[in-house]
This record gives sequence, C-alpha cells and structure tokens, in this order.
Amino acid sequence: MSTIEKALQKQKEKAELEARAKAQEAQEAESLQPQEAAASEKTTNVKAEVSVAAQTETPAKASSETKPSASSAKKLRTIELNLAGEDFVSDSGRRLINEEYRAIKRKVLSNAFGPLAKTLNNSNIIMVSSPNPNEGKTFTAINLALSIALERDKTVLLVDADVLRPSVMKTIGQPFENGLMEYLLDDVSDLSEVIYHTSLDTLKIIPAGKSHHLSSELLASTKMLDTVIEFSNRYPDRVVIFDTPPLLGINETAILANLAGQAIVVVEEGKTNLNRVSKAVEQLNPDMAKGFVVNKSRIGKGEQNGYYGYYYGSEEKA
Repeated sequence: MSTIEKALQKQKEKAELEARAKAQEAQEAESLQPQEAAASEKTTNVKAEVSVAAQTETPAKASSETKPSASSAKKLRTIELNLAGEDFVSDSGRRLINEEYRAIKRKVLSNAFGPLAKTLNNSNIIMVSSPNPNEGKTFTAINLALSIALERDKTVLLVDADVLRPSVMKTIGQPFENGLMEYLLDDVSDLSEVIYHTSLDTLKIIPAGKSHHLSSELLASTKMLDTVIEFSNRYPDRVVIFDTPPLLGINETAILANLAGQAIVVVEEGKTNLNRVSKAVEQLNPDMAKGFVVNKSRIGKGEQNGYYGYYYGSEEKA
C-alpha cells in the first residue's frame, strides 16, 4: 500500500472514531435529560408549595395582628352594672322597689305580647317620658329595663333617646364613646358599634351619643324609622325601652311617640298639675297604649314610700 493510501486510511479511521464518540456522548446526554427534568420539576413544585403556604399563612397572621377578635371587640363594649342601693331593681329578695316594678312590667309585657299586641304598632317598643324635666323618667326607664331583664324568656334593649340631656350612662356611672347620634350621622358603620353589652346578659344599652343641632331631623329620618322597625321585629322576645325627652315643648319627643307602641308617663306627685299632664298626653300617638307612673308618692301622712311609688293604668285605644 502506498504512502498516500495509508494516510487516507488513517483519516477515515479517525473520522469514524470521532463519529462514534459523538454518538455516544449524544446518547448519554439524552439519558440524563429525564432525570434533570424530574429534578427541576421537583424543585419547582417545592418552591410552589412554599409560595402557596406563604400566601395562606401570611394574610391570616396579618389579620390576627390588625383586627381584634370578636370576643375582644365585645369586651371593649361591655359595661359593669354596679347598681347597689334601694333605688334600683335587683334579684336580691322581695324588696319594695322590686315589687313595684314587677307590677308595672306585668302590664307592659301584657300589652307587648298579649292579645292587645295585635292592635298596637310596635307593641314591644316602649317610650318612657314625663311632662317636665326631673320627674324621674330615667330612673323609671332603667328600673323597668332591669326588672324585665330578670325575666327568664325576655331580653331588653335600653336606648337613651334623650339626645338633648342624656342621662342613662351618667345615672349608672359608665363612660361611652359613641351612641345613637353617631349611628344616625353615619359616624359609625354598624349599629352593633353603639350597642353596649352589660354584666346582665339579657340587658343591652345604646347611649344617646353627643348632642347635635339636627337631632330632630335625625330622629325623624328614614334611618331611624328603619332602625326602630328592626328593633321591633328582629327578636321576638325583645323589649325595647326608649328614655325620651320630656313631652312638653320638645319636638324630639313627639317624633319618637310615633315610633313606639306604648308610652309610660312619669309624674312626680305634688309637682305636676293635671292640666300639664293632659297637655303631655296630647303629644302622644292616640293609638298607643298609655300608662302612668306616679313617682315619689306618699302612702300615708308624713310617710314617704321610699323613692318610688307607682300607679299604672292603661288607657283604651281611641
């Protein structure tokens, strides 16, 4: 074989060796691709799971840090009732004031849930007022609420609607932040923000809130009407008591008189003459049930019946 032929043979063999080496490398690379792809997919899945877990856990953590729990929110609006003394109804024995308000509440509950209820509009909505200031209407409203709250099958919502001279929270010695006026002004977003729970589970209170120059218009608003309708219909066992301003010379009271099904007029014995009582009754809706509480009455010569005396007589519907 000539020198040229030998050189060509070596080149051919070298080319074949290089071709086989490339083929083997390609085969090895192809066999490694599924393993790398699986490893890559596994890594991607792990990252995705971590990301999903982070998305699930982070908002929950943020929520718990930025929003108080329902129980803590409720606790912030819970007030303690420390109404010791002879002026307030309690569950401690058969005291005189307990018996007096038992008699009053029986008539109120009969009107609210008995046969007469079918003929009354919002029969479970009771307004407590008086012809003049300082005749004891706020004490009457509080004690009536306490007495009804002691019933086994009733709940009570006491609303301080005397937006000109609010007295309920002052009388029970409790502070508050917002009340009925703030709700009607949309300063709070929900009614629950102005409902204060008490240490008596069956009694809740809505303060009057801050005085406002448009209080008459706010009480006459559609929002107030809708609120009273909700009060009346939402809970079948609930009694709603409004402590309202005096009847004579106050526009707000006449507005509230059209929303309630019953009215209790508190009269201080020896102070208010019958003419003013008659004028006060004229401010009430003629279709509502009406009763009277005679306050600071005397049962005998020189003898005073504690702080409270009572008389409750419901008028027939006109």
